Amino acid sequence: MKDLPLTRREFIRGTGGLGFLAFSGFAPSFLAQSALAQTPAPERDRSILVIIQLAGGNDGLNTVVPHTDDRYYNLRPGIGLQKNLLNINDDLALHPACQELHHLYNEGNLSIIQNVGYPNPNRSHFRSTEIWETGSDSDTFQREGWLGRFLDNACSGSPTADSDPAAVHVSDMIPQSYLSDQSHSLFGMNAYGKFDRSDDPADLAYEKLLQADHIEGNATYLQQTMMNTLVTERRVERIIAKYKAQANYPNTKLAQSLKRVAALVHANMETRVYYVSQSGYDTHANQLNNHQRLLSELSAAMGAFQNDLNAHRKDDQVITMTFSEFGRRPAENGSGGTDHGTAAPLFVMGSKVKGGLLGSAPDLGISEKEDLEYATDFRGIYSSVIDKWLEADSSQILGEKFDHVPFI
Repeated sequence: MKDLPLTRREFIRGTGGLGFLAFSGFAPSFLAQSALAQTPAPERDRSILVIIQLAGGNDGLNTVVPHTDDRYYNLRPGIGLQKNLLNINDDLALHPACQELHHLYNEGNLSIIQNVGYPNPNRSHFRSTEIWETGSDSDTFQREGWLGRFLDNACSGSPTADSDPAAVHVSDMIPQSYLSDQSHSLFGMNAYGKFDRSDDPADLAYEKLLQADHIEGNATYLQQTMMNTLVTERRVERIIAKYKAQANYPNTKLAQSLKRVAALVHANMETRVYYVSQSGYDTHANQLNNHQRLLSELSAAMGAFQNDLNAHRKDDQVITMTFSEFGRRPAENGSGGTDHGTAAPLFVMGSKVKGGLLGSAPDLGISEKEDLEYATDFRGIYSSVIDKWLEADSSQILGEKFDHVPFI
């Protein structure tokens, strides 16, 4: 059963797939293993984590700008930012496109953690993303994601027709962060549009399997899994259709993804973790305009999401955290952009975060061919989220203890 698809989209759009089951395990043995785990089911009114992936490698030095450091402009004579910067303190400022994030920072609802990375960094998009999503060392290859291991340790693994998904992602594929050893109900959807697929020929096979009688073994489990998924899908569609947002969400993919997350949070679903993604951060060329657009979309989407949570009085349940697989090189390249680098800042947003600037600023006393040396291990941030917010044991999930970063 290991070759079964990991997303419903593989069933609906792919060839030879068996369905957008959105479960990390498929064989009945996984259910038995989960039942033996005797872990508690998710509860309503518990803390919720929202992850925003900045896919492609966000340029940290043009996100949190060291505008009083001449070395920054020496490294970036063409793309160094000087005008309309949003001051954080006497030495650092946010990109001019981050107005909503700057407001959140001034209100104490945004933590900026500087210079985040890991030892022996990898500059491959695929491999570095894998490291961040699994929470592993750079020389360790692990299938299960850090959030999947959280689900294994803290959430019931036996999905039923009337249970909410343990985790939701707004993307075409299940993020590796969610992959787990046990079986957990996961749900995926797109940022736009309805769920109706009645015109798709592949739905005929889907409906036939759901309606089939006298099937046994793995097919019985598959039928039940599909039915549970269909029930969840219809419920989610009703929730989203009826939702009345109390904030103005831009019509961008990221903002509409977060609007859907807000709808599910407002509906008091038991889901503990949500995952959305924004792509385009691989800014090798013409970075200034592209990066400004991306950060503008990010800032506006995060601002609307937090305002919506505040208006619905759900802000005390949710923190939102960004991550990117790496930062960019400190020195600009010959194409008006930056190449793959190492460390970069990330944001943690919410009314329950302490707010402010954390971690050490990057040291720019380097040559044009050198990379930044990270100061904060990203697993210290994960450890803080797991222990302080999700109320689980980070050492069981990450394999060891990491120093907390005090943003909660």
